[in-house]
Amino acid sequence: MILSCLDSRIPVEDVFDLGIGDIFVARVAGKFVTEDIRGSMEFGCRVAGAKLIMVIGHTQCGAVKAAIDNVKLGNITPMLAKIPPAIEKGRPYNGKKGSDNPASVAHVCRENMRLAVETIRERSEILRAMEADGSIKIVGAYYDLRSGEVTQLS
Repeated sequence: MILSCLDSRIPVEDVFDLGIGDIFVARVAGKFVTEDIRGSMEFGCRVAGAKLIMVIGHTQCGAVKAAIDNVKLGNITPMLAKIPPAIEKGRPYNGKKGSDNPASVAHVCRENMRLAVETIRERSEILRAMEADGSIKIVGAYYDLRSGEVTQLS
């Protein structure tokens, strides 16, 4: 079960060399966890037998850049409002902040991914219990668009 960004540059099945029907994929710009996504994860793991939940962020994330820039536009506004906790509550970043700095964007993206993993554990009793008994793993990862490399993050 993968939670990925909406960005089409991360074709999850291709990234992991899997075919149609081999993996559950949820996509939302900014890869944050909603009640519906948690329910889908619970279904994928508890009912359908998935053994891994991976939240995967990526370089050059447009949703993260838009959240950093505080974009306000229609339904994008409440969607992007779910990303600033990664900016405000995430681990400190000492470099130049801003959407024009790839290192800053990468930092926020990683923090957003970490918060998504925490949210899954905090807000899904089913998934938390399955992870505790070893039935599943919940991990975060980061995809480099240039190299195609996926790095699991702690």
